[in-house]
Amino acid sequence: MRLVFLGTGTSFGVPQIGCDCAVCRSPDPRDRRTRCGAVIETDTGVRLLIDTPPELRLQLVAAGIANVDAVLFTHEHADHIHGIDDLRAFSIRRESPLPFYAEVSTFDTLQARFPYIFDAAFRPLPGTTRPEGAIRPIVPGSAFHVNGVSVMPIAVPHGRASVVGYRVGDLAYITDAKALPDEALALLQGVRVLVLNALLRQPHPTHLSIAEAVETAQRVGAERTFFTHLTHENFHADLAAELPPGIMPAYDGLVVELPEQ
Repeated sequence: MRLVFLGTGTSFGVPQIGCDCAVCRSPDPRDRRTRCGAVIETDTGVRLLIDTPPELRLQLVAAGIANVDAVLFTHEHADHIHGIDDLRAFSIRRESPLPFYAEVSTFDTLQARFPYIFDAAFRPLPGTTRPEGAIRPIVPGSAFHVNGVSVMPIAVPHGRASVVGYRVGDLAYITDAKALPDEALALLQGVRVLVLNALLRQPHPTHLSIAEAVETAQRVGAERTFFTHLTHENFHADLAAELPPGIMPAYDGLVVELPEQ
């Protein structure tokens, strides 16, 4: 199995507009962070895109990803869905709509903001295109299958929003969580690679802080944990140096291989 980090930044991205801090001016490419998204590629060749952040086209081109088999949405916030129109590049090469998996509440937002994608009566003008998605509602705690691959959606708290992370085999991707409830911890038991959001050094009302993320990662006990949804508060190199063994910050373009056991 293979995980590609498309973007690892917070909703502002790094560098942040109008900011002149040292991290935003850093020459280290690992300190340049687009909005969060990822691709999981299984050993059978199935590719799952997690979220459609605003920089999606640039992210997919940089990663050399030309096709995916389904899109898994974590939640409805703009930094996780507003690149959805870039899915047109997949739609025009498919004979059927691209499957979209999400909770009903997320689909309600997608349909309200992007009705042209989901309205069967909408027909693009000749010579124009639109993304074509097939709605596949999910329920946290109930696994579903994409081309034979089992995917487990995991509910996590995030303020007023309903958010799901995803577990595929020994890999779990959790973003925008404030905590991992007991039910989530049970579903994460035995994962070898964990992705977890770690926003700021100080507490935040809807996200894990870096210290909280470290504690949470240690409770899960994965062999390797990668932090994502990072801000301009930390240099990548400095944060990597201070984190405990087995826990490290991700960065845009990072590829993590997970060999079969």
